[in-house]
Amino acid sequence: MLREESDSAELTGSTVFKDERKQAYFNPEGADRPLISPVPAATLDLARRYRLERLRRKMREWDCGALLLYDPVNIRYAFDSSNMSIWTMHNASRYALILADGPAILFEFEGADHVNDGLPGIDEIRPAKSWIFFTAGNLMEPRLKAWADEVADLVSRNGGNKRVAVDRLEPAGAFELRERGFMLLDGQELAERARSIKSTEEIELMRWTIRVCEAGMARMYEISEPGRTEREIWAELHFENARSGGEWLETKLLTAGPRTNPWYQECSDYVIKRGEMISFDTDMIGPYGYCADLSRSWTAGHVAMSAKQKELYAAARDQIEHNLSIIRPGMTFQEFNELSWRIPEKYQPYRYTLALHGTGMADEWPGILLHPDFDPNFSGCIEENMVLNVESLIAEAGSESIKLETQALITARGAVRLDTFPWEDI
Repeated sequence: MLREESDSAELTGSTVFKDERKQAYFNPEGADRPLISPVPAATLDLARRYRLERLRRKMREWDCGALLLYDPVNIRYAFDSSNMSIWTMHNASRYALILADGPAILFEFEGADHVNDGLPGIDEIRPAKSWIFFTAGNLMEPRLKAWADEVADLVSRNGGNKRVAVDRLEPAGAFELRERGFMLLDGQELAERARSIKSTEEIELMRWTIRVCEAGMARMYEISEPGRTEREIWAELHFENARSGGEWLETKLLTAGPRTNPWYQECSDYVIKRGEMISFDTDMIGPYGYCADLSRSWTAGHVAMSAKQKELYAAARDQIEHNLSIIRPGMTFQEFNELSWRIPEKYQPYRYTLALHGTGMADEWPGILLHPDFDPNFSGCIEENMVLNVESLIAEAGSESIKLETQALITARGAVRLDTFPWEDI
């Protein structure tokens, strides 16, 4: 049915509905130039101080002697220090140690100390002791013990207790620290709970990342023409993010036509046909390390949607608008689930499992599942100054998928959207 509709659109030459509103998201100085952040340096410094203090406050609440961080997102949050983030996600070659009653120390990759010049939260920089097999090989055991000895010495010399929160650590490292008498706590939970409440300055930085993302989306929209491949369109977002100071894209979720259903296929060399639905999820880590996680769906060639496309799109909008409208600070996750939009049965086999999730320097806690998947034992509360993403994925047997998502700040009055890139007129 879908292919027949697409072929029919080709033959009849459907009316083009080019949305001029989207052109406003380009760089006003010219689409051939990167966007330059207007955020003052003082705002960034205030955000840096706030974030480090959030971690220290959680450490006090948890009675931690130290917090050991390997996750590059957590290191960025703590110090605003970024160095080979993707590479160090799978090569544990730099880390941080924040001591409850002592300094905040960055253990940097050899020869890269200078990338941290001017970062106020770092009290000391030391060379990282890497004991991963890639670089240590048969010397892994002595390097591992030297690493553990240094961590233990720093904690004991600074009067910290033996409770150490760790976000990510290979089993051998955990064993060595436990051999030295340490109790290891879940540092990822500690960090994500700290990260979940945003300062005013963080929101200003996030708004700029969203501005860059929406400029990339405008570029994607402009080239969403028949004959393009999925990868060609996805590359426009990479381009805008990279040239405007952004970092990386977490996924490759852009597909078109029959490849939109089932969801989670990555963009490919599929050549898009006129009238097919193009659906995507940005998952963009942009300037200042913040995430812009936005989803939109529109037709190739900017033609009028078919009746089925309109039906699915309207349902997705209903889900987004309903769930946005009910969010209030103080609402438990269970209360949100009970009041949330109920996905019709025919769409349920193709659903997106998340209804809401937190967003900061990446997707983060809390991840609140859609009502068919929600566990009533999942506890927690929506709080003011969280940033939550509201999700929708609507499809049925044999149809395309519509993917929509918006990013919202939780205020005393409820959810206030941070993104403004237009939905489609149907």
